[in-house]
Amino acid sequence: MLLRRTSTLSWRYHRLYPPWRYGSSHVFLRFSSLGNDSNWGNSGVKCSRGKDSISSATPPYDPDTDFRWKRFGSGKKQKPAHGGRIQHGRGNSKYGGGSLNEMGHTEMEGAKQRVLRPGMVLLKQYITHKEQVEIVKKCRYLGIGPGRFYQPGYQNGAKLHLQMMCLGMNWDPMSRKYDDTRPVDGIEPPCIPREFSLLVKRAIQDAHALVKKQYHVSNVEDILPLTSPDICIVNFYTTSGRLGLHQDRDESRESLRKGLPVVSLSLGDSAEFLYGDQRNVDNAERIFLESGDVLFFGGKSRHIFHGVSSIIPKSAPKALLEETRLRPGRLNLTFRQF
Repeated sequence: MLLRRTSTLSWRYHRLYPPWRYGSSHVFLRFSSLGNDSNWGNSGVKCSRGKDSISSATPPYDPDTDFRWKRFGSGKKQKPAHGGRIQHGRGNSKYGGGSLNEMGHTEMEGAKQRVLRPGMVLLKQYITHKEQVEIVKKCRYLGIGPGRFYQPGYQNGAKLHLQMMCLGMNWDPMSRKYDDTRPVDGIEPPCIPREFSLLVKRAIQDAHALVKKQYHVSNVEDILPLTSPDICIVNFYTTSGRLGLHQDRDESRESLRKGLPVVSLSLGDSAEFLYGDQRNVDNAERIFLESGDVLFFGGKSRHIFHGVSSIIPKSAPKALLEETRLRPGRLNLTFRQF
């Protein structure tokens, strides 16, 4: 049993979430601390509902379908996970593996930042360990509340080889449309946490600096347009997970016309990521996305075909696993503006 429950806690679960109300079709996540900190689930700046979608009650869990979080180490009592905001060096000259420059951005030592092609930028080792831990914890908390993780499918009945949760707006793989509620259960997706939005904003600024340096252009937005994401799709791939080559073309016509970029954050195990101008696996370019990497594709690269061919087992940072108890697999957050 990964969750240490007292009799009082057990009573709370059965009273708040009776079995007859929550069926086995929902995937719940087990965790060792049940903090109700008000900072968890903070509304994103673009959330139209203007309030948190997370209930203050203790979320449910299902021991038969809980596969996403695992306890590592000696099994000693864990400190409660705090619900605070992601810290960007507040009060310190350093945080994680990098120092802060005058603008408060990270200057990662030895990071391999690359422009892969016009409009496609890869920031290696960009997300600090501390930020990765907070992202995992917050996704875990959001993933067991309303709008929780589930395994999506297509109209022909086929299931995707991943678990999905949407923030801000819901994306339905069956209809390939965005909406304010999920067809699977009629629930409104949680808002994008403000911390996530700030991290994406900071990453875009650093990506722009890299593009400007390489292309020597006066307006970097001609190559990588500025975006204010109001949608985040969170996917969890197990070590056998994958995603075929596809294009992200379900956003608004205006967003697609402007080439507003998709911003992808990777945490956990590494993934072999494919991309190219055609849906052809043999001709696709291949890169490895590791925990802490941030990838952009916008502008002329907005409509590239891309996918995940494989997850590399046992490639996640050990420190991240020990501190979050993240089960083997890859947690991927993709932000886009509708």
